[in-house]
Amino acid sequence: MRQGEVYINNIPAGTIKETDSGEYIFKYYPEYSTDLSNDPVSLTMPLQEEEYHSTHLFSYFFNLLSEGENRKMQSSILHIDPEDDFGILLATTGIDTIGNVTIKPIHTL
Repeated sequence: MRQGEVYINNIPAGTIKETDSGEYIFKYYPEYSTDLSNDPVSLTMPLQEEEYHSTHLFSYFFNLLSEGENRKMQSSILHIDPEDDFGILLATTGIDTIGNVTIKPIHTL
């Protein structure tokens, strides 16, 4: 399983995971989701305590990825398969993204 911590406006907001079976799970931290002054990741993923599940990378997160030649260059430099959306997401969205969401990899042993 690979996972990342999602930050919104530099505030830890939750986690995104890719399971070994290829399912994606996004979950807001309870303390983040209960503060209604916090922003959601997107309008399609409003604040809630329940997990979001998908068989595909959630649209909002997929749209943070580069395309075309930029994606080819990133995957080459980072030694990541260009078809590995989640790997590229974790490797490229840690500091400079479009909007207020960043994602930092969580390394587990």
